[in-house]
Amino acid sequence: MALKATVYKTTLQIADMDRHYYCDHNLTVAQHPSETDERLMVRLLAFVLNASDTLAFSKGLCVDDEAELWDVSLSGEINLWVAFGQPDEKWLRKAAGRSKSVMLYTYGGRSVPIWWQQNQSAFNRYDNLTVVNIPEDAVKAMAAFVERTMTLQFSLSEGEILLSNAHDSLTIELETLKP
Repeated sequence: MALKATVYKTTLQIADMDRHYYCDHNLTVAQHPSETDERLMVRLLAFVLNASDTLAFSKGLCVDDEAELWDVSLSGEINLWVAFGQPDEKWLRKAAGRSKSVMLYTYGGRSVPIWWQQNQSAFNRYDNLTVVNIPEDAVKAMAAFVERTMTLQFSLSEGEILLSNAHDSLTIELETLKP
């Protein structure tokens, strides 16, 4: 019997002073059986960093021709395609060709600089691609916030992110690899 996804009810309270975006989002997020808590939190952080009224999670890992997180206009144009991890250049080329903007959030600690060195020249060809690395210690610390029902507060100011819940808080600073 196949394992089923774990469902999380999440309230994200976002105060983004850099973009002047202040909103609460109530999300139901499915965690694929092969997905770690770290990756789940990376997806939620990416949602916060790109939050809008039209940003949405797609059908997920099982659909190859869709982003896991994207912003699609009413006319079907993809305004933003959000990717995670360390994908190959072929996959990002497809995303860059289909979307006005592509955001890639990498994580994985010591493997990221090696992956970036191997792919940087190819990725520099895409003007609509931005690559941001989330430090390994931040990813591991974010996993401690995972609960089946979560209320998370995110305050963003001058590139610094403060993540908090009723019990704890964490400061996150991202590293931009390709602006």
